[in-house]
Amino acid sequence: MTRVVVLTAVDVEAGGLARHLGLARVDGADHPRFRAGALELVCVGPGARYLDARVGGLPAPALVVSAGVCGALAPHLRAGALIVPEAVVDAGGARLATAEVPGLPRSGTLLGVTAVVATPDAKTRLWLATGALACDMESAAILAWAATRGVPAAVVRGVSDAASRGVPPDLAALVEPDGRVRTARAVRAALARPRALADALALRGGTSAALRSVARALARIARDRA
Repeated sequence: MTRVVVLTAVDVEAGGLARHLGLARVDGADHPRFRAGALELVCVGPGARYLDARVGGLPAPALVVSAGVCGALAPHLRAGALIVPEAVVDAGGARLATAEVPGLPRSGTLLGVTAVVATPDAKTRLWLATGALACDMESAAILAWAATRGVPAAVVRGVSDAASRGVPPDLAALVEPDGRVRTARAVRAALARPRALADALALRGGTSAALRSVARALARIARDRA
């Protein structure tokens, strides 16, 4: 059985993918970590800041996959669209190639950003400047980390928010640096900003659609690697 390590940013992504894929939580882990068959899934925090601390000590896998949600930059993409890019362009403009995964055709580029993109106008500017389909905060770091270890790495992401929607700062602030989502802050945000609840529900629906798409792709990878 070929081992595939799947890396997500936040616990919502990790838990959602684990449920869809039937992965069991690893006993004793102090962070979201799940395993079954060929797949091991680990939450490494926004920006992959806990990547080396949580994955560096694991045996080298046959494949690393940056998985979870992303924000659309291209205006034709809708929530739930699957993004499997040929390359990721990091914040400094470096282009990082992705590994080919059988049965998952690659197309276009994903843009690595250092902060959540808050508004549709900001997304439009990034799309016009780069031509990237979508953006996230982790894939560039994950690809670079895998390259230093000689491990092939792929990106499998689902769109959680279309180009016409941003992620307001008060919703972005619900996620802790370690990837946990603070529900108490969601209540405060809803009380402080009338549209926060509607924005949160829209993002939740988009995230659910995105994770379903990603889970289907990961299931295919698991079958091929079993």
